[in-house]
Amino acid sequence: MSQDTGQIESRFFTTGEPFVFASGETLPSLTIAYETYGQLNAAGDNAILLFHALSGSQHAAGFNPAVKGVGTLWTEDCQTGWWDPFIGPGRALDTDRFFVICANYVGGCYGSTGPSSINPETGKPYGSAFPHIRVNDVIRSQVLLLDHLGVDTLKAVIGPSTGGLSCLNFATTFPERTRLVIPLATGVKTTVLNRIFLLEQILAIENDPHFKGGDYYDGEPPTLGLTLARVISHKCFVHLNAIERRARREVVQAGDHFDWYRVHDQVESYMLHQGRKLVNRFDANTYLRICEMWSQFDPVADGDAADARELFARSKKAGHQYLIFSIDEDYCFYPEEQSALVHYLKEADVPNMHITVHSDRGHDSFLLEPELYTPHLTHILTNGS
Repeated sequence: MSQDTGQIESRFFTTGEPFVFASGETLPSLTIAYETYGQLNAAGDNAILLFHALSGSQHAAGFNPAVKGVGTLWTEDCQTGWWDPFIGPGRALDTDRFFVICANYVGGCYGSTGPSSINPETGKPYGSAFPHIRVNDVIRSQVLLLDHLGVDTLKAVIGPSTGGLSCLNFATTFPERTRLVIPLATGVKTTVLNRIFLLEQILAIENDPHFKGGDYYDGEPPTLGLTLARVISHKCFVHLNAIERRARREVVQAGDHFDWYRVHDQVESYMLHQGRKLVNRFDANTYLRICEMWSQFDPVADGDAADARELFARSKKAGHQYLIFSIDEDYCFYPEEQSALVHYLKEADVPNMHITVHSDRGHDSFLLEPELYTPHLTHILTNGS
């Protein structure tokens, strides 16, 4: 059955039992916001699970004007699916053939249970009381969603950027539940450089006087802290030449300044503009938890494996095929990080294909240039196991 993505509505799944986080903390139940595109076939073997990146959402394709309970965070920037050029009839994730599932992370702010959700014990937002999260919490919560949807084995798991961390974790924790593994512009472990970037962002938010340890929902949010966190991160998401090109189209806001320093040029104005855009559509507590989740990413420990060779031996046993994408000018997840993943897969004798995309868009290429990825995605989804 053909389905144009068109206008989409998010749906919600609530677990019937308590959820225990990797930290040992427990919530009485979880709600997961999700969207689906296409139809699950009679055999139940055409489903693809797509993981979003750091500030993404369950809304991957089509147009969604509003999400219940999200309120003003669902801005115009959220309404068009973040991977819309990749999903739909005849596209890379062809909804005439595949049933695509995308869910908002646990800890998120777009409908899944997160720090801004109401704690039933207090009647107020969880705030600082919300558990720390690990990538393993994300995938285990989404396995519960797959069970709810009647999906036993996936055709593929796909994840770009931080979504790729979930992609790898899913494949090695639940190897029997997927056949293809497709991480884009991601890493097999968190590098020292990324841990520093993430610490800088965490400190920016924590040191905003309005943060109040995370219990700010009854007052002024930590706007400046989240703005600065986004400025810190944005320089590695977008190629520096692209920042300069985009900045030429920005208008410097006269009088835009801090206590002493005054903004002087388009690059500075552009970076502040990007930070302020995120503030309008994202929650600082969610941002902190995803930063920590990324910083603490360790698939070997999450998978209770002795080392990477033992971890990826599970992929060999499950008959996985990997398609790995690098972006040559990626300053967020450098190409050598994907090369390290390929090394581990070769050691474990896991079939893999490694594609390097040549782009001057930097890390964000995976969002902006479907023509560079679609032929390879189509090939493996058509011919892969």
